[in-house]
Amino acid sequence: MASSRFPGKPLAPLLGMPLVLHVWHRCRLYRAFERIVIATCDEEIRAAGEAAGAEVVMTADSHERATDRTEEAIANMRLGLAGDDLVVMVQGDEALMSPELASDIVAAYERDRPPVVNLASRLYRREDMDDPNTVKVVADRDCRVLYFSRSAIPSSARKPDVATYQQTGIMAFSADFLGRFSRLAPTPLEIAESVDMLRVIEHGYTVCLIRTETETIGVDTEADRARAEAILKTDPQTARYMGVHP
Repeated sequence: MASSRFPGKPLAPLLGMPLVLHVWHRCRLYRAFERIVIATCDEEIRAAGEAAGAEVVMTADSHERATDRTEEAIANMRLGLAGDDLVVMVQGDEALMSPELASDIVAAYERDRPPVVNLASRLYRREDMDDPNTVKVVADRDCRVLYFSRSAIPSSARKPDVATYQQTGIMAFSADFLGRFSRLAPTPLEIAESVDMLRVIEHGYTVCLIRTETETIGVDTEADRARAEAILKTDPQTARYMGVHP
């Protein structure tokens, strides 16, 4: 609720429903998830989630990263997970989460069992490519992440139409690695770019990148909210949990 760029954004309405509940409902459309939980430190979010029928786990209000909040939530739930059990973290502003994206990320984990899988979505607007609030990502031919940056990568200087992808807040971790991540020391590139997944790479672990050509929107501003709302209005997934399109 204390987002610096968009205070109160988890409960900002899109089509009359709070943003965080759109994300929760859209996760529920993927039937293979065994359990879906809202992890929060805010009483307002807890109340909204429980009123909608969601399971909510409260966490400390000191977390700066969603990964740390997720780790605490898993610990608080005492699930007794095996080391290779999968934990999927969907940040509460990923308004266009879909069962197809969930399926892609789970399939990638089940195929290769990497410590981390991160979804990347295609950027189509020049302003997004140049926006330092949008984290760009490049990977090798085996889909192993090479680098995350707030600068535009790859460069379009010699190839203006080069495909550019953004890191999303949709990630999957082995339960073992999720518990290990917060114990890894922060790293220079992580600090320079303010991208915590760089810590994984700098410590020699693999981040598996799954690319999608489908547009996603992490809502960070009022303009993002309005753009996401317009897409949700015509998205067929929306009708599956709202009954009819508004």
